[in-house]
Amino acid sequence: MTNTDTSKDNITFFHAKSVDESIEMLKTNRSSGLSENEAQQRLSAYGPNQLKAQNRKSIFKMFLAQLRDALIYVLFAAVVITMFMGEYLDGIIIIIVILINATLGVIQEIRAGNAIEALRKMATPKALVKRDNQVKEIGSENIVPGDIVILDAGRYIPADLRLVESANLQIDESALTGESVAAEKDAFAVFSEDYIPLGDRDNTAYMSTLVTYGRGIGVVTGTGADTEIGKIAGILSQDDETKTPLEIRLDQLGKTLGKAALAICVLIFIISFFQGRDLTEMFLTSVSLAVAAIPEGLAAIVAVVLSIGVTKMAKQNAIIKRLPAVETLGSVNIVCSDKTGTLTQNKMTVQEFFTFTDKTQKIDDKTYLSAEAHLLSSAMVLASDATLENGDSTGDPTEIALLQLADNLKIDRKDLWSSQPRIDEQAFDSKRKMMSTLHQQEDKFMLYAKGAIDSLILKCKHVVEDGEIIPLTDTHKTILTHAADAMSDKALRTLAVAYKPLEKQIDREDFEKNLVMIGVVGMIDPPREEVNDSIATAKEAGISTIMITGDHKNTALAIAKKLGIASERSEATTGAAIDNMPQEELESHIGEYKVFARVSPEHKVNIVKAFRAKGNIVSMTGDGVNDAPSLHAADIGVAMGIEGTDVAKNASDMILADDNFSTIIVAIEQGRNIYNNIKKSVVFLLACNVGEVITMLVAIGVGLPIPLIATQLLWINLLTDTLPAVALGMDPGDKDVMREKPRPLNDNFFSHGAGRRIILAGILIGLLTIVAFVGGYQAKGYSPFADNIPENIHEYARTLAFLTIIGCQLFYSFSFRHAYKSIFRVGFFSNRYLFGAVVIGLLLQLIVLYVPFMTAAFKLQAVGIQEWLAVFGLSIIPLLANEIVKVFAISRQQ
Repeated sequence: MTNTDTSKDNITFFHAKSVDESIEMLKTNRSSGLSENEAQQRLSAYGPNQLKAQNRKSIFKMFLAQLRDALIYVLFAAVVITMFMGEYLDGIIIIIVILINATLGVIQEIRAGNAIEALRKMATPKALVKRDNQVKEIGSENIVPGDIVILDAGRYIPADLRLVESANLQIDESALTGESVAAEKDAFAVFSEDYIPLGDRDNTAYMSTLVTYGRGIGVVTGTGADTEIGKIAGILSQDDETKTPLEIRLDQLGKTLGKAALAICVLIFIISFFQGRDLTEMFLTSVSLAVAAIPEGLAAIVAVVLSIGVTKMAKQNAIIKRLPAVETLGSVNIVCSDKTGTLTQNKMTVQEFFTFTDKTQKIDDKTYLSAEAHLLSSAMVLASDATLENGDSTGDPTEIALLQLADNLKIDRKDLWSSQPRIDEQAFDSKRKMMSTLHQQEDKFMLYAKGAIDSLILKCKHVVEDGEIIPLTDTHKTILTHAADAMSDKALRTLAVAYKPLEKQIDREDFEKNLVMIGVVGMIDPPREEVNDSIATAKEAGISTIMITGDHKNTALAIAKKLGIASERSEATTGAAIDNMPQEELESHIGEYKVFARVSPEHKVNIVKAFRAKGNIVSMTGDGVNDAPSLHAADIGVAMGIEGTDVAKNASDMILADDNFSTIIVAIEQGRNIYNNIKKSVVFLLACNVGEVITMLVAIGVGLPIPLIATQLLWINLLTDTLPAVALGMDPGDKDVMREKPRPLNDNFFSHGAGRRIILAGILIGLLTIVAFVGGYQAKGYSPFADNIPENIHEYARTLAFLTIIGCQLFYSFSFRHAYKSIFRVGFFSNRYLFGAVVIGLLLQLIVLYVPFMTAAFKLQAVGIQEWLAVFGLSIIPLLANEIVKVFAISRQQ
């Protein structure tokens, strides 16, 4: 019965049925409505007229789901190991990090589920229905298919309707279709095609849209989930949550590190077994090394870096709902944007006007106001039912734009209304396509009429030109038509106005006869001023802006050309064209289009999915209910904070507090810098950990004594996994980051030579540590391969190894400030957090080395200035080597 069945074979397209056919199919009575008994039976059969509540998981289940992650498993393993080693503080800290991350995840999941609740609240207003031949007001949840619903201005549509009566009926469908102008409805229209866009169905009305003008009667064709808004709720409730690129990379990294740690444990233990070493000691050492190989602070560091980024972005009007969305923004290469209210100002504005005296003039601060122009604007104001006071407005957006025109032209509207009060009117009618008002001006009268130019010109016999009223000729008609066509070619909506001076009051049937044509205005919902620069910046950064709108193709294309989104008509397509192509064909041609017009919510989702299927990372912006499914389907959903509906906000990953498209570009820049900072931290941690692993494997492999014992490994790991890694994550943004192309979808932490850098740095740090270790034995006159070496000699050699490996890691952290810019160019002090982290790290080394009980706990020895100079000389080598590599890399690029 409904018109929203998801199976096309079973859909009844009521817009293609006449009023009588619809009434018959729905088995109702147009004059008396359903009986209460029949209504109750249908309510039992169809269920309440509400969107189904989403089956929400319990908080406990959501919490457990947050823990089902490879990196979390690795962290749990690290907890067990550190607890086994007696490092209870480390274990507790790791557990706290896990619990905090899981709690944040639960909070975000609860917020996401609120999208359906917001839809349900929107969709339950009161409604006037006709039952048992009486008009009753009932809760809209009790409406059933076949109910006869009464509509009047200011009332929300309670369900999907086939209109059976309409009188000057206009409905604001912007939240569903994206059109900023209220749709005019005609109950008696019948369409021959089944599949036409929602915005073109003049004989239907849809749940949660608003009657702005006129009145009407409709028969309910769909309720609850079978409405158009119900389909949106169904899309939102689908459990197809995808992981962000950062989440995917961290998950993969966790799995890799977990396997590597296990392999290291097994390898060292096997080697030690065949070498005849003390197995208890080697077990503790191998476990400690496994802990060192896993940067258990990684999750905390990423959370800290993302949180810092979120705070910074909030100050720039970009509110992030999901932390990983910050990084994903930096990967975006497609920004799909709704037109109305996002790229445009969401208010109709008069751009041009034409009179026979002024010809066509654009509206700006220098507009010359002739007598005819003054008359044209005054007529538009007087023949209007809208209001506009102190920025607050009511009524049709077109009429509001005409009031604003008068203000821009410095016309005193209050003086107009007081000097020419309205005494009679003939309301707008969709068949006449015009309205007229009669005004008294002292002892005379004036009639004003405005409407569609092709209708109004037929009522005119004269024109006003150069201050005189002269007969209307074919030449005048041609000139006027050409002026209107020129405006239409720019996608401007045209509206003509005429008047008639009268000596006495006349009857309504004579209102629209022998009129005098004044001129025509052209208006449009104009682009936001700042959007052009933002789109140009995005283009330079390799980001394509795509317009997706429910508006007409010509209007959308005109705005797209002004903004630099599209240049050719072939770059625009419509929802109807998408309906005629399979999803596979849409995916193959998706790159050809920059503008998608007259689209439905399903089309938006399919478009987003098609872009993603081609390997793009897609951001979708929007503000209406109709945008919510595509916001949900995109990699990053961006909702408007001021004009956006609660549904759109809850379905999004980010909210623009200022509704400014340019804020998205700022957020993308921040996202890129944040990802770079995360990558710096990850690569630094892994390089340090590889250095520790190389040190231990080489020493054990060649038969050397153990260069670092378990407690020393844990200290090294704790030191490098905290201060320097977090400080790198707080690095200031690179001002050149928006000159780079977006990261490919398959990019990872090891791309662009980072993996090679980790291995080479690890090898260099490991070998330098071995050099310091072996040098310690030789300085005391011992061979490290000798038997019966005194324990104090082992401690001395391990002290040098311990100081060297930490020194290498601390100094080497400076080279991670930029992948190819030298630290001498970037500056040692431009990241004061990193400089402070290195200083604190060195001070902690002094404490460990020279506080007696700390020295004893870590089995170290205090050393003199000569040893410190040797350690410094070895520690600075990785930093200098990396800077030399950067110089050669830059010279090759040039």
